[in-house]
Amino acid sequence: MDWNDVDAFCCVLEHGGFTAAAKALARPKSSISASVSRLEGELGARLLQRTTRRVRATEAGESLYQDAAPMFQRLREVRANAAARGNTVAGRLRIAAPYEFGAHHLGAVACEMLARYPDLRIDIDVEHGRIDPLDRSYDIVFSYFDGDQPDSGRIARNVFSLARGVFAAPALLEKYPKVKAPQDLAELPAIASPADAEWTFTQDKNIYSVPIRARMRSPNADVRRRATLEGLGVSRIVLTFCEEQVRRKRLQPLLADYACAPLRIHALLPGRRLVPAKVRIFLDLLSAGTPPENVVRP
Repeated sequence: MDWNDVDAFCCVLEHGGFTAAAKALARPKSSISASVSRLEGELGARLLQRTTRRVRATEAGESLYQDAAPMFQRLREVRANAAARGNTVAGRLRIAAPYEFGAHHLGAVACEMLARYPDLRIDIDVEHGRIDPLDRSYDIVFSYFDGDQPDSGRIARNVFSLARGVFAAPALLEKYPKVKAPQDLAELPAIASPADAEWTFTQDKNIYSVPIRARMRSPNADVRRRATLEGLGVSRIVLTFCEEQVRRKRLQPLLADYACAPLRIHALLPGRRLVPAKVRIFLDLLSAGTPPENVVRP
């Protein structure tokens, strides 16, 4: 038995005819008629009495309608409720983000969302290392990757790119000649992430890639910053992550005439279609609220 045929039969009775049922189900009238005829053939019983003015159920048809109609009505209610929830900013929004990004950019947006929507709850996990995009417990996974997107089944939306620079502690710079060009970095010890093999800079449309000599590698941005503050090496850091240390002259920016490759942030979502309102609004507020001086737009 095809349940679509049963649904068509119930709609004919509920709407008083084939034409109205076809309109309600957005199907051709001939398709509705074929569904009812097919159902009658399978059951071996006539289900409808047809006249030129009206349609009504036979005894067998009335029995089938009483058994089946409540199920289809309930399914339509479930579909309507699910659609309503998709447009409602409520429930729990679960987010994961790398520390460099999450600690400085997500808190303000989360607070604004909670103030706007009293039925919303937000969980933010800020990780020091790479986040597993296969983890299905999150609605949004913020990640950064310079190569191809990892094969996670998630859809990557490029949110924005965070401006970065190269920094060193004054104590380190006392031991080395002044850094005037990217190539000079090859002579300095570096504090890097595990994936860093070289750092890229641009100036007047020219691109410079410099192999780095990493003295320490760590996925933990806070560990890398601490090692840089201790004068153990030069480091590539997101501007918002070290602005306080620069203001206090504990870190000194290098190569001011060159643009450092930004940290590209992607929002990894479970799917491209039917994005829940709470996810869509969070991403819109995040993009709109990030200080433009710290952002390189994609």
